[in-house]
This record gives sequence, C-alpha cells and structure tokens, in this order.
Amino acid sequence: MIPLIEYRIILNWILDKSSVLDLGCHEGELLSLIVKEKNARVHGIEINEQAIYKCVELGLSVSHQDIDNGLSEYGDESFDYVILNQSLQQVKKPDVVLKESLRVGKKVIIGFPNFAHYKVRCQIFFRGKTPVTPSLPYEWYETPNLHFLSISDFIGYCQRQNIRIIRTAFINNNGKAGILPNLLAQTGLFLISK
Repeated sequence: MIPLIEYRIILNWILDKSSVLDLGCHEGELLSLIVKEKNARVHGIEINEQAIYKCVELGLSVSHQDIDNGLSEYGDESFDYVILNQSLQQVKKPDVVLKESLRVGKKVIIGFPNFAHYKVRCQIFFRGKTPVTPSLPYEWYETPNLHFLSISDFIGYCQRQNIRIIRTAFINNNGKAGILPNLLAQTGLFLISK
C-alpha cells in the first residue's frame, strides 16, 4: 500500500529537475513518482535484495548498501535532496546516518512513525504490551524498527544539533494533523538542512 499523503507532501517539497538520493528506497514507489512528476535524477540505496529487484524492474538506479556504514562514496552536497522516509527508525546508528545525509544532501527529507501517538500510548498503558497500529504494523519480534522516536524527540534533536527545520507535516488517518502533532499524528515529515 502506497502512503499517498506522505508521498504527495514529499513531492511538493522537491523542486523539478532536482537530484535525489533515497536511503532505504524499499521497492522504489516514491522514487518512481519523483522521476515521473519532478523529472528528477534519482538514485536509491536499499539493503533488501528482493526490493532492489523491484526497483530495477521500474528502471531505477539502486545500490545494494547498508546506510549504517556511511555514504563515503558521495561528495559533500552531491544531491539536492536526500530522503529517509520510514528508514531512520530502522538504522543502527541514526545519528551517523543523519549527519551523513546532511553532508551529502543540500536538504534532507525525513519521515518516521510517531511512537508518541495517543493510540500507541494507550496500548502501552492499558494493555501493557508493545503496540501494534496502522503506522506500526509489526509485532515486537518481527519489527524492523530499532529506535522508537517521537515527533518531540526529533525536534529536540534538531535543536541540539543546530539542524534547521525548514518545513513539517504531520499525518494521521484523516489527513494532516493540525494540532498537538506529538499526540495526534501517526507520522512526522520534516524537511531539514544544516
């Protein structure tokens, strides 16, 4: 299932004819849309071989790589945008991956599930178990998520690291969450730069 609201927001943030590096591009749905709608030069990085095959079927340029090992083969600001959509919480070293993303990209787009959403909080409080929600659809023993961050956690991190937040969007089942995003949004999207 393609998260259309997330993809629409990301597409609106990317300028036409940009260069884009997608870290954790999965099966290439977003990259394919960026090529079609923004006439962009794109490259993806993915660790899952089956997902890479899907990207290649779509005609996308993708490298098999673990982004936790850094992006040393890319020069400073070699891309207009670096995307980490639903990938940041899955890496072992998010701080290193973020710093490398900000080095390689002029701007970075981050999207992640908000672990402080009220449904998550309620499941932990009332059930006393690891939550399973539409934005966190995995049981604890099969989740790819290694880091459980909230929208407030990420904003605080950016403030401490002097990372500029250019734009934000907060999403729930009904579309955009306009108020109390740390409580009501299932997903946070950020456009950031150094």
